Amino acid sequence: MAISQDDLFKKLVAHSKEYGFIFPSSEIYENGLAAVYDYGPYGVELKNNIKEYWWRAMTQMHENIVGIDSAIFMHPTTWKASGHVDAFNDPLVDNKDSKKRYRADVLIEDALSKIEDKIRKEVEKAAKRFENFDEAMFRTTNTRVVEYQQKIDAYETRLGNAMKSNDMADLKAIIEELECTCEVSGSRNWTDVRQFNLMFNTQLGNVAGEEGKLYLRPETAQGIFVNFLNVQKSTRQKIPFGIAQIGKAFRNEIVARQFIFRMREFEQMEMQFFVRPGTQVEWYNYWKEARLKWHKMVNPQEKLRYKDHDNLAHYADAAVDIQFEFPFGFKELEGIHSRTDFDLNSHQKYSGKKLQYFDPELNESYVPYVVETSVGCDRMFLATLSNAFQEEAVPDANGEEASRTVLKLHPALAPVKCAILPLLKNKEELTAKATEVFNQLKIHVKCQYDEKDAIGRRYRRQDAIGTPYCVAIDFETLENDTVTIRDRDTMLQERVKIADLPGIILAKTNMAQLLS
Repeated sequence: MAISQDDLFKKLVAHSKEYGFIFPSSEIYENGLAAVYDYGPYGVELKNNIKEYWWRAMTQMHENIVGIDSAIFMHPTTWKASGHVDAFNDPLVDNKDSKKRYRADVLIEDALSKIEDKIRKEVEKAAKRFENFDEAMFRTTNTRVVEYQQKIDAYETRLGNAMKSNDMADLKAIIEELECTCEVSGSRNWTDVRQFNLMFNTQLGNVAGEEGKLYLRPETAQGIFVNFLNVQKSTRQKIPFGIAQIGKAFRNEIVARQFIFRMREFEQMEMQFFVRPGTQVEWYNYWKEARLKWHKMVNPQEKLRYKDHDNLAHYADAAVDIQFEFPFGFKELEGIHSRTDFDLNSHQKYSGKKLQYFDPELNESYVPYVVETSVGCDRMFLATLSNAFQEEAVPDANGEEASRTVLKLHPALAPVKCAILPLLKNKEELTAKATEVFNQLKIHVKCQYDEKDAIGRRYRRQDAIGTPYCVAIDFETLENDTVTIRDRDTMLQERVKIADLPGIILAKTNMAQLLS
């Protein structure tokens, strides 16, 4: 059953709350707290499984990558050294009529997305008209589509240059040329564009003034850089090696939107890979391919693509995004950056402490170069959820056509792996046996026991949270210790022995299915 992208996004948000994946923060108070979310019982399980998949892929599958968990608070000079105090800004613009504030680059990107929508509609119309439709050829030969794409490319290049050179005047000019309108007032009455620093700050204890100022970290990477030598010496790592970390970061986003895609409090999964100077291109290409392969294990290739940066950060000599096709278009999911030796050199300068590696093969010391992989855990959650969400036409108990909402999550990521369902709840012999099976399985996998409502309705509930397997306990179970196991995706049912259940379920839900 096809779902429009707008409808899919609205249904995802509603589904996430109804089924205990994500709740708006503090919503019992008026308006809650914008752009902050809480993960519910099933959301936290899915998120933890995503983090486990990333962590094991990094630290378990690579002998030369180790993990740390650095503090959120760091010495304030850290952020001076990293460039965040002086350069961690977003370009903002206000609509004079509504007083609503926007990020200038996001406003422009949204306008370009509308042009992309026009291309998509032209492609869809042509696909209906022609048999054996060649989309790639159509995109390069249709006059209107080519003009749209040229316009997008030209403005993307111009946007990148304006961001790189901090040309606020040209950003406003682009907004005016693209006739960007305020979603509240509908007007195009804009202020000048100006910069706004994104870091949250607080005070250390009762000390007032600059000497007591601390920041909530806007990224997790700096905790890795300042611990470079601690990790290298304590684990006796040799270049090349990596340090991985999962942790919270905070950014005072003015335009925090699109559900959990852009939030003020979020979680990052980052790995900094330290390499010999001159080998960064080789390792950049390696991690670019390795990270795309990791994503393709849980999300389809056609929803993933590379997007090279038009606007390189001041510390980078190469950068690419792995983008995912969210319900609101292709957006950044993960960044791979060749950061050169900027970070370690800068921390050397500001701390007065050497952050160098002695290379026994070269018999010399040097500041390593760094290749970074950085994926937003919350964005990965949203990508996984939106890809898994489906509405299907299925037969009901009477053979009539009905529909079900199902999350076709990879079984290793599913919040609950198996549900134990006694056929009837008012038959003590069935519920007792079901409880026995539940207690046997729960030591192997995350299970759920459910005896409320008709079994068909219970199947639908488990489909909606993505449970790969349901095990029904019926009267035949009492006779021969066999049960009916139902597959979420195919809905096929099979009779198996209770003793075989752990092996059957573990074979499909073990994390090794993703790592192998």
